[in-house]
Amino acid sequence: MTLLVTEHFTLRRPQASDLTPWTGFYLSERGAWNGGGRDSDEGRAWRMFAAFIGHWEIHGFGPFVIETAGTGSPVGMTGPWFPASHPEPEILWNAWSTQTEGTGTMAEATREVLRHVFEDLQWTTAVSYVDPGNTRSLRLAERLGATVDADAPRPHPDDRVLRHPNPGQRP
Repeated sequence: MTLLVTEHFTLRRPQASDLTPWTGFYLSERGAWNGGGRDSDEGRAWRMFAAFIGHWEIHGFGPFVIETAGTGSPVGMTGPWFPASHPEPEILWNAWSTQTEGTGTMAEATREVLRHVFEDLQWTTAVSYVDPGNTRSLRLAERLGATVDADAPRPHPDDRVLRHPNPGQRP
């Protein structure tokens, strides 16, 4: 089992007990950036969560659930994502509660994910596809050193493609 550890968090594969906090996030207004939102339903949330688990089975890697060290509480997800609809591997993230936003949680966890995909998985490139209206995700991508790649293909025509630098390579 792949497990990543940072100073404040443990990143692990999704498990059945994460479905409830995921569903709460997915059905919230903030979940709209991830295909959910208030107009969605529990069945769609379940299918999306099942896709995360299945992604691990199909690819041998996938998004990690972020657990707070000490409490073990799941607070979000970040990690590699490469469904058939994507032209190249993506790094996704979502903070499951408003208390997590703006705390540095996603940045700390995603930095470890970037290290993992470039060092352990030997990826040569990684992007994040972000809706231009999702300003929090755009700012996080910039904090992580990602830059806009206007010429890159994208799964949705309106997405902004942000290309992540390899943290092990110096500019």
